Amino acid sequence: MKIGVIVESFCEELHTALRSAAAMGIEGVQIYACHRSHDSLIDMSSAKRKELLKFIRDLGMEVSSICGDLGGHGFQDKEGNPKRIELSRKIIDACCEFDTKVMTTHVGVVPTKDDSPVYQEMVRTARVVGEYAAKCGVKLAIETGPEPAVRLRHYIEDIGNDGVGVNFDPANLAMVVRDDAEKAADVLGKWIVHTHAKDGKNFRPCNPANEYGTLELSDLTPGYDAAKLGRAYLEVPLGQGDVNWDGYFRTLKKIGYDGFLTIEREVGETPKADIQLAVDFLKARLGR
Repeated sequence: MKIGVIVESFCEELHTALRSAAAMGIEGVQIYACHRSHDSLIDMSSAKRKELLKFIRDLGMEVSSICGDLGGHGFQDKEGNPKRIELSRKIIDACCEFDTKVMTTHVGVVPTKDDSPVYQEMVRTARVVGEYAAKCGVKLAIETGPEPAVRLRHYIEDIGNDGVGVNFDPANLAMVVRDDAEKAADVLGKWIVHTHAKDGKNFRPCNPANEYGTLELSDLTPGYDAAKLGRAYLEVPLGQGDVNWDGYFRTLKKIGYDGFLTIEREVGETPKADIQLAVDFLKARLGR
């Protein structure tokens, strides 16, 4: 397995962050397709993309994936999905130019019932994007978190094409639905094409539909007031949360996963120090 990082987690200018990653011995970077800290990858000319890829390669790294988070409620939004499909295709095209086979994204909270029109729309839209991804040799990697692993697996099976995979984030599962990483990775094993190395703590049971928001109103908890109940979860530095790292690594090895463990740090006042801590933690786990 290789160590990667979401380059925007450094909170530095893009080229400076890439140099920071290389200096830590990181082997790959995940880059947001669209982010406030740098030019949009999908709007770049082909020449600019090649220039950026050369810069990354000259630092001894590769692009592990492109993050294509689409905002809003993801694929739940029937009215907005034609634009999301178009944008997803552009991101998949960018993946090909950056020589990566993975586009990661959040698709929205998967509804609890198959007969939900929102669920059916999510299946339809992911199927369309997945078919395009498959033609391009790319995987649409759905990130774990808003629903238990068994529900995500059912959704992927309903989509039913080879263009869809999983971006496995053990912290999201631990923080929101209290899913054990070892067991969840076993459930989703055959679809895992990319992972995030992130950690977090859960403080109380919570409803993902309320925490993330959803268009499937029947999934919402009436009278749910998160502010009164107090914080449900918190992202913490790697190794300091609820993720079962020993068990998780056992499962990754069992399923033969040899891709990236991509560090993500979304909070905290010292991101660079936290990323270095995560690199050290992963190197120790990988016996380096």
